[in-house]
Amino acid sequence: MRPSLGDRLEAALGKRPECTTPLAGGDIGSVARVDFADGTCCVAKEPGAQGVDTALLEARMLARLARVPGFPVPAVLHAEPRLLVLEWLPGRSGLARDAEVDVARRLAQLHAETAGRFGFDETTVIGPLPQPNPQLRDWIAFFREHRLLYMARLALDAGRLPAAIWTRIERLAGRLDRWLEPPARPELLHGDLWGGNILCAGGRVSGFLDPAISFGHGEMDLAFLTLFDNPGPRFFAAYGEMRPIAPGFFEARRALYLLWPLLVHVRLFGGGYLGQVERILDRFDA
Repeated sequence: MRPSLGDRLEAALGKRPECTTPLAGGDIGSVARVDFADGTCCVAKEPGAQGVDTALLEARMLARLARVPGFPVPAVLHAEPRLLVLEWLPGRSGLARDAEVDVARRLAQLHAETAGRFGFDETTVIGPLPQPNPQLRDWIAFFREHRLLYMARLALDAGRLPAAIWTRIERLAGRLDRWLEPPARPELLHGDLWGGNILCAGGRVSGFLDPAISFGHGEMDLAFLTLFDNPGPRFFAAYGEMRPIAPGFFEARRALYLLWPLLVHVRLFGGGYLGQVERILDRFDA
């Protein structure tokens, strides 16, 4: 018989949970706040039994982000196969308007971390999906092959992406160098940056959650944040003071980088996300 969550936490932390409260964000497993009799609490994440075991991988990704000065993430209290125990952080999820400037500055600090090649030293995940990270020097080739076409192929093979749209994505992929430009150096990305993965409290960001890290172009994080949220001028001004945004991002590159998270959602959910993909393809005559 598989040990209960309470038994596993007691073995890991040396104290018995008093109560557990389910939290949002458990689409590919379970996430719960755990309270102890001594007044302390933590977050326990158990990947789903049938899905990819991301516990140790997420622990490694959080540890990498924790090395970035000024970039807040929950501390890893314990990690083992199919169990990740994290520090409880205050705040509510969402890009709070009064915290936009702080979020922008912290994100710029993250993107100031650079490497010699795009990719990462291991495959990571975005949600339940593998995110390949072969280390390349060519940014456009990396984005084309290991983000755009890779995810489109997953969606096609899952029956979520019509073959005609796959053909249009292939056509656009062959012309990306008309619009995309590489960064000066590969930049460390959060990779799954939307309001649900940002905790804010008191006008500041208290933590960034659920990363899908790699080294790429910081504009990918900026674009992703606009998919479900509406960061205002103060956000982009604060970011741009630390890391200037090159001309053409809002006019063209943002939409191209949005294809990546949109295709992730097409692969997972289908539905209305497909229409958004088609509108971007129409915009670029693909």
